[in-house]
Amino acid sequence: MGFFNRHSTELPSPQDALVGRDAEMPVPASHYVSGRRLRPPFPEGFEQAVFALGCFWGAERLFWQTEGVHVTAVGYVAGHTPNPTYEEVCSGRTGHTEAVLVVFDRSRVTFEALLRTFWEGHDPTQGMRQGNDRGTQYRSGIYPTTERQRAEAEASRQAYQDRLRASGFGDITTEIQAGVTFYYAEEYHQQYLAKVPDGYCGLGGTGVSCPVGLAAAD
Repeated sequence: MGFFNRHSTELPSPQDALVGRDAEMPVPASHYVSGRRLRPPFPEGFEQAVFALGCFWGAERLFWQTEGVHVTAVGYVAGHTPNPTYEEVCSGRTGHTEAVLVVFDRSRVTFEALLRTFWEGHDPTQGMRQGNDRGTQYRSGIYPTTERQRAEAEASRQAYQDRLRASGFGDITTEIQAGVTFYYAEEYHQQYLAKVPDGYCGLGGTGVSCPVGLAAAD
């Protein structure tokens, strides 16, 4: 693999990234837990957003358990290689991070509430790792699909940064990037912890509450 490997903390340039492929990853027609369709089209008026907060197995469960979330799926985002495989992402040569697609109904759950789940569900100050999981594929990110989502994400990052600094944590390394392509991961990754309830979950928050969406502090 050369310089890049599953523990690499250096993102590849587009020129150094793997070529990838045109064919999309085959995935189940429906969500293992809810039975709802995993790919578009989704119900009219529902929004989509993508979150990266470490290993996507546990991250996906956080969101499918959230009231107002219509469906979730795991995949790869914010890299260079089209339609990558899990092994390619773990090689560090695609630039992607493991992520969760969240389709939600704003009449039942606000984007701010999803942001709070995101921030409190991991440690966003760890750079290219999450706990013992190390590599570019574990970096933290928010990938909005509307301008309103982007503005709310940026405001939430600042609000949580202030709270983290007051608790002795360092700078947030979470990237916020719009206009990225979400590539679905392999079938066995989808809703993994519903299929394997005792499976690995490397998520761990900071223990610091996020003020996003709250009328007052704590």
